[in-house]
Order: sequence, then C-alpha cells, then structure tokens
Amino acid sequence: MRRYGKNTDEDDIRVRPSGRSRPRTHRRPLHEDAVEGFVVTVDRGRLTCLVEDRTVVAMKARELGRKGVVVGDRVAIVGDHSGRPDTLARIVRVEERRSVLRRTADDQDPFERVVVANADQLAIVTSLADPEPRPRLIDRCLVGAFDAGLDPLLILTKSDLASPETLLESYGTIGVRHVVTSAESFDDATLGRVRELLKDRVTAFVGHSGVGKTTLVNALIPDRARATGHVNEVTGRGRHTTTSALALPLPDDPGWVIDTPGVRSFGLNHVDPARVVLAFPDLEPGTAGCPRSCSHDEEGCALDAWVAEGHADPARLYSLRRLLATRERREGD
Repeated sequence: MRRYGKNTDEDDIRVRPSGRSRPRTHRRPLHEDAVEGFVVTVDRGRLTCLVEDRTVVAMKARELGRKGVVVGDRVAIVGDHSGRPDTLARIVRVEERRSVLRRTADDQDPFERVVVANADQLAIVTSLADPEPRPRLIDRCLVGAFDAGLDPLLILTKSDLASPETLLESYGTIGVRHVVTSAESFDDATLGRVRELLKDRVTAFVGHSGVGKTTLVNALIPDRARATGHVNEVTGRGRHTTTSALALPLPDDPGWVIDTPGVRSFGLNHVDPARVVLAFPDLEPGTAGCPRSCSHDEEGCALDAWVAEGHADPARLYSLRRLLATRERREGD
C-alpha cells in the first residue's frame, strides 16, 4: 500500500478518472447554421413550423430547458429541416417576442399560460344569441388584449337572431372596432370587411365554444377548413373541435390568423392595472397623481379630479373601471 508523506507531490496522488469524455463547459453552441422558422401549431411535444415555403416538424432541444414554445413564436431550427416525411428537426432558440397574450385558469391561479406570441391584434368573437353573449368574458379578453399591447377587434355573429345595438353601446366609449355578421353564413361583403381588418397583421381569434369562431376562420381560409362540431344550444357544452391553436396564412393577402380553442374562462391574475390604463391615453397622464399601487377605483384616485377638470370624458373612466373590476367578478355575473 502506498503511503503519502510530507514529500508527496501531485504525481503520487491517484485520481480516479470521471466517466465524462470531456470536461463540462457552460458555453452553449452558437448554432450559426440554424434557419428561421415560424411555429404554426403545437401538438404533444411536436411543433410544426414554417421554414421558407416548407413545413417542418421539430421538437425542443434540451438546452431550452423549461422555456415554452408556442404558436406565433419565431424560432431557430437545426438538424433535418428538409420537411421530408418522418424527419425531425430541433428548435434551439426562441427569438425575442414582440408581444405575448397570456391568461390564467382563473383569478386565483398564479400560473400564466401563454396563448400566442407575436400577435398584433385580438379578434374577440361572440354570438348575439345561441349561445347568449357573455359581456364579462368579452371584458376579460379586452383586458388581456390591452395588457399584451394588442389591438382589440370585436366580431359579433348571428345578428339575424338578435340585435347588436345594446352590446355595441356598452363598448362605444372604449373605441373598439367591430364587425357584425349574420348566423353562420358570411357574405362576400362581410368577409371583405373582416379581411381588410386582418390585412398585414397577425390576429389571434378567441371566443367561447359555439359562437362561430372556427366557422368564420374556415370562411376566410376555405382551403384549410377545420372540423366544426355540434355544441348544445342550452348549456354550450359539446365537442370542442379546435383543440390546439393553429396559425393560418390569409389567401391573397399578407397576414396570419391564429385560431385558438374555445375558452370557458379568461383568468386575469397576472394583469397589472397600471398596464391596462395605458390603453386609455386620455386617462393615463392623470394617473401621475395617484397613490402608489392605486387600483384606479378607490378613494384618492387622481383620475376623478382629472376627469372633473375636463381632460377626459367621464364615460371613458367608467369604461376603464368596468374593465379593471372584471378581476373582482365572476365571468357569468
């Protein structure tokens, strides 16, 4: 047995080699040969991306860790990105997002869910009857749009079953653009108005099941029709036919539509009231005198004086407070 004494040097020490073939490093590969892709759908860990004019199926590289990849993301792809059948590429980087639409399961849920990335506007689709409109859900979607920096667009369907006037009056002071359509048939004039509002933009469509959202998407992009299913007329329950978000290019016009699954709720636990007020440029300067962490609907809020001095219409302040109050109310109220 070898004994080590005071005259021992490093050559006398036996070191068991590690099982690693090379030393650990924190340097990540640059992937300079990566190509850019656009995520069009995500299904059970497989991400379908558009690379130039071909469709490529990919999976997340391990180096991304828990970083999520969602529809609308611009990503860097390596490996076999030929798009041939049975090939699989790797996503090694998610480029910086210019916008993120988020929601939580409910107002107590601390976990955010990213709905889509890099959208420009949010089309909120609601029916005027069958099923009945849900104003609180519309309000919540509006808050989510304002929080994400997206332009809201209200699309009302089934106007032959009920008048849109009452619903439109409640959103007039917010300045939300809108389109009114009939039941589930969309004439050329209506589709033309919708296409003009979608042109040159990435638009996420959101709405409760059964309101005609996917039917409208199919009318806009007929060659990429998705299945539509029966939804119970009374309860709104039924087969939710859009089970994953899907990005589709508009035919003949530059622009994208992202069809999302029907939602029953739109939680706002993640929303900071200070970000929502930015969507009201006539009111936002008045918040300078508000107490710290002001909810903008409490005693001492400077917006009351701002409006009283004539800087903004009182109806605008009412609209802001109604939207902010959605966090305190159930969506069915």
